[in-house]
Amino acid sequence: MWCVAKLDEAYVERMEDVLAVYEKPLLAQAPVICMDEKPVVLHDETRAAIPMRAGHPARRDYEYKRCGTANVFCAVEAKAGRHFTKVTATRASPDFAEFLLDLAVAYPEADTIHLVLDNLSTHSRKAVVDWFGEEDGAWLWDCFTIHHTPKHGSWLNQAEIEIGIFSRQCLGRRRIPDIDQLTQQANAWNQRINQNKTTIQWTFTKEKARKTLKH
Repeated sequence: MWCVAKLDEAYVERMEDVLAVYEKPLLAQAPVICMDEKPVVLHDETRAAIPMRAGHPARRDYEYKRCGTANVFCAVEAKAGRHFTKVTATRASPDFAEFLLDLAVAYPEADTIHLVLDNLSTHSRKAVVDWFGEEDGAWLWDCFTIHHTPKHGSWLNQAEIEIGIFSRQCLGRRRIPDIDQLTQQANAWNQRINQNKTTIQWTFTKEKARKTLKH
C-alpha cells in the first residue's frame, strides 16, 4: 500500500521529476535506471532436512541459526528489462560507490544515465568522491543524472518492485547461510531474468498523479 506524505511543494516537485523520467523513451544514450538496497538476514539449518519422498515434499525443522546479515543492491532498467544485482557485506558508502561504477561500465555508450534513488545518506556525491578520490569520483558521479524520490516517497522508485521480484523468485523461503551462497543464488537469478528480459510496466504518470492526488 502506498503511504503518501503531505503534498508540499518539495514533495510534488520531486515526484513529478521522477514521473517525468519514467515517461522518457527507451534510449541507449540516456537509460533510466532505478536502484535500491535489500537487507538480507542469513540463516542456516540446525538439523538436516528430511529428504523429499514420492508424494511428499522435503521437510525442514522450524528452528534455524542466524548467521548475520548481508546486503543486495538491486537496480533495473525497467523498459529494457535489464537487471543488476550485487551482494555486499554492508550497504556503506564504498559499496554504493562500487555499484555505481558497475552501472557506469555497463553503459559505455550513454551520454548520461538517469538514476532514481531514495534519500539514504550514502546516496551522495560525497560517498563516491570519498571512495574514489576527487578526480575519479567526480567523473563517475557526472556519468549520472540523479533523481531523488521525495522524502517518504520511496514508493515512486521502481527498484522497490524489482526488490519484490528478487525476494519472491530468488530468496523465497529458502535459508541461505552465508554471503558466498547468497552471491551464487543472486547471480543465477540475475542471469535468468536478464535472459527473459523481464520488464516492469509502470502506469502511474504525472497526469494520473495530478488527478489522483489532486495537487
